[in-house]
Amino acid sequence: MTDVDVVIVGAGAAGLAAAKTVRAAGLSFKVVEAMDRIGGRAFTSSDHFGVPFDIGCAWLHAADRNPFFEEAKTADWTLHHHPMEVDHLYFGRTKAGETDEADMRDADAQLAKLLETYDGRDDRVSALLASGHAPRAAATFAGPMDFGVDYDEISVQDFRQAADLEPNYFTREGFGALVARWGADVPVELSTPVNKIRWDGNGVEIVTPRGWIRGRAVIVTASPAVLAFEEIDFFPDLPEAHMRAFFDLPMGLLTKIPVEITGTRLGLRPFEDLLIERPARHDVYFLCFPFDLDLMVGFVGGDFAWELSAAGEAAGVDFVVNRLVDIFGGDIRSHVRRSMMTNWAAERYVRGAYAAARPGRAGARDVLKQPVADKIFFAGEHLAGPLMQTCAGARLSGEAVALQLIERLNGGCPAVGTSQRREMGDKIQEPIRRSSVGPARDDQNGVQPT
Repeated sequence: MTDVDVVIVGAGAAGLAAAKTVRAAGLSFKVVEAMDRIGGRAFTSSDHFGVPFDIGCAWLHAADRNPFFEEAKTADWTLHHHPMEVDHLYFGRTKAGETDEADMRDADAQLAKLLETYDGRDDRVSALLASGHAPRAAATFAGPMDFGVDYDEISVQDFRQAADLEPNYFTREGFGALVARWGADVPVELSTPVNKIRWDGNGVEIVTPRGWIRGRAVIVTASPAVLAFEEIDFFPDLPEAHMRAFFDLPMGLLTKIPVEITGTRLGLRPFEDLLIERPARHDVYFLCFPFDLDLMVGFVGGDFAWELSAAGEAAGVDFVVNRLVDIFGGDIRSHVRRSMMTNWAAERYVRGAYAAARPGRAGARDVLKQPVADKIFFAGEHLAGPLMQTCAGARLSGEAVALQLIERLNGGCPAVGTSQRREMGDKIQEPIRRSSVGPARDDQNGVQPT
């Protein structure tokens, strides 16, 4: 059995940030991670295409208040500002005209106004949508391609709390690689899942397959889905409100299906956005040839993403290629080379992309912000305030929660300084968002994708 001041469960952005903060305060700590790497939903791999590709979160959202943006500049990472706009819109095989595109922008503006004047009678974003192709196209970005769930499953109150994420940047070297670089100095016990957390004594006892760790307190950064599936057993049981909150914050899903296209650019420019609206919400968004790489990166979200995850990678790739054939013709097949599909739904220690509150349950986030017995603290993208569903939000949540814990352990005296704590709080309490015409927060953002 190991004794430390603080045990941190999870080595994603939130857990790594908490560890750095606790270390700066001079406290002892131990970080345990169920997976065999750090970074969580931030993960860059060159295995599939021979170039860095973000299997998880890729957009550096809210760069003006995103601490990873400064990390990227310091590392001399290649950065590209990516405005969230639809450059090419199709309804099935039919290209939208200028009037359709204008109607989509108007529908998006109307949705933003309705969000501001929401009266609370029906807490579903779908209740605010007018009928027609243009409002549905705008809602595709507001729902499946942004929040990771269909718009009839999104809480208006929750949606309103999310901040505008501009300015958004991409990095050629990979967001996941950036997070791994930043967190490399934190000692982590990898491949060490937590089976049980006991909090019936003076502190906490963490049970893992490799032994016990005893601490004065624990910071849990696992996703709400992992906790709802009771991968970690708490003894005694957590308060009912906390357990209910795990189920009230189910994980949405955003799945990436990149396809390598060689010998043609299809008349598209690097970083253009292409959206195809189809029946039954079988919609797909493409990020076209980022950094002029030979990649068309398809995205599907919400219920359809779960369906494709169940169908498997071959079905997902076929779907994406067939949609390109619909628009660009059958010859495109001769240009298709390598492909893959992300599958965060099947990652046992994540179980989705990022959390979205059920309609009528937006208060679940506030419940989990409350520590249990001043021993069990929760952190992560699901508790990042307006920067929810982002890697930056997860990091800031981990820092803020660690400072809160340190203050409790010190009998109410902040160890790092009230000014730093206030700064952390300000960064995750930005005003309401939002333009919906633009994709994805941190896709499988946590351990989440590009």
